[in-house]
Amino acid sequence: MKDRKRVKVLVIDDEIAIREVLSASLMDDGYVVEVAEDGQSGLEAIKKFDPDIVLLDIWMPGDLDGLAVLEAARSDVTSRAQFIIMSGHGTIETAVKATKLGAWDFVEKPLSMDKISISIHNILSFQAEKNEKMALLNKLRKGIALIGEGEEMKKIKQMIARVAPSDAWVLITGENGTGKELVAQNMHYLSQRASRAFIDVNCAAIPSELIESELFGYEKGAFTGANQQKKGKFDHADGGTLFLDEIGDMSLEAQAKVLRVLQEQAFQRVGGKETVRVNVRVIAATNKDLEKEIKEGRFREDLYYRLNVIPFKVPPLRERREDIAELVQHFGDNFCQNGGYRRKIFTETALVKLTNYQWPGNVRELRNFIERVYILTPGDLVDVQDLRFAGLPETFNGSDLSFDDNSFRQARALFEKDFLLKKISENNGNISKTAELIGLERSYLHRKIKSYGIEI
Repeated sequence: MKDRKRVKVLVIDDEIAIREVLSASLMDDGYVVEVAEDGQSGLEAIKKFDPDIVLLDIWMPGDLDGLAVLEAARSDVTSRAQFIIMSGHGTIETAVKATKLGAWDFVEKPLSMDKISISIHNILSFQAEKNEKMALLNKLRKGIALIGEGEEMKKIKQMIARVAPSDAWVLITGENGTGKELVAQNMHYLSQRASRAFIDVNCAAIPSELIESELFGYEKGAFTGANQQKKGKFDHADGGTLFLDEIGDMSLEAQAKVLRVLQEQAFQRVGGKETVRVNVRVIAATNKDLEKEIKEGRFREDLYYRLNVIPFKVPPLRERREDIAELVQHFGDNFCQNGGYRRKIFTETALVKLTNYQWPGNVRELRNFIERVYILTPGDLVDVQDLRFAGLPETFNGSDLSFDDNSFRQARALFEKDFLLKKISENNGNISKTAELIGLERSYLHRKIKSYGIEI
């Protein structure tokens, strides 16, 4: 909670006695206090003093009464003040109007300092909790940040920024390891639902006979072993977001029930008759071609179109190679911070090698590989031989080539080098065995190894 010596309270009241009593009591409690005698000077003080809390009288002389001051102050989006309304002629109608305009509390005169102190304490507790939640939320947002500034990544971030504030359902497609769940988390934590739950369900990991009870829960006695009621994922996601990962693996029966929930925002638990209403945003993801699945009768067409309000494709890592160096740096930072490793520098040659690799497992594979490099590399500098030692496959890739006038000779030399590296690696560095398997004399293979600068 904020230190009282830093909490600023403004008292706006036309009665000098009330201003003096309130300001003296509040200063005794350690607050920083200013006073104003009417609505106009009160508005000016709000702008200049920038109070945390305003004690505001409703009935004051002049053009601006308390409700007018409250309405004008609330229209200023830069003001952080919370208002406690004071009145000696309070009515329910006035209290309701003040609340609708954004007042925190309404107290009647003659004033009770105990009640005012409790109201101020509640305001400060609420603000402290709100600030703590915002700090945690910002930390979480930083932890799930999408890394990369290439064109594909910029498009993804722009798309998330547009889609996140809405409640539209989203279908995310992409290969395994591309970061579909990370995209879904960003949509949730950048939305109005960020303070509520993000519930993820891996549809592929739950047996078809259990998916219904997992999603919708069950009532006591619904089946053998159901000794008490259990809430499902839709219950837990109420007010928040439900992420259905690998939805292409969900059974047709479960698909039908999910469709009904999406249409009605209501469901019945297994073995129950009561209708449970929820407010859930659904984000689904799959690595399958759902249009093909529909044609082959494995996915419901109506569910596909219901989910596919906003289609979202996450590209594989091989289509955004310009982000690989930044990802390597990011993963390295994480390992140093969380694993206690020393910082490692990747040479330009090593980064080129990492960039040219296809990464069939996408970002997930890259992360795991960089962690392996950090574990297996003793020094602070990471070069190509360290990547080979960590297990980076030696594959021939046309993008490795930099052709000049002797392009055919270069291509053949590069192919031979990569081929030899691969075969030597497969045979654990045994030159005699490698020579025998590829049909070369051992001495000739040694000359090739020397000419290509291959380190054994």
